[in-house]
Amino acid sequence: MHEQPDPDPTRMSATETLQRWICESCGYIYDPEEGDPDGGIPAGTPFQEIPDTWFCPVCGARKRDFTVYED
Repeated sequence: MHEQPDPDPTRMSATETLQRWICESCGYIYDPEEGDPDGGIPAGTPFQEIPDTWFCPVCGARKRDFTVYED
């Protein structure tokens, strides 16, 4: 059987949604399952949906200073 195309191509796959990101400055790992409640980011928020004004809660690095974390 053929898979049906995703009706919403803008939707992220579960893998992308749950991808963790690491701060290159201090090593803090952003986990979307936990979010950053103290920084106003609720649990379940994918990294891509965090505002660009968000900063690392540990060292204050900018969002663009994070890279995908590979286990």
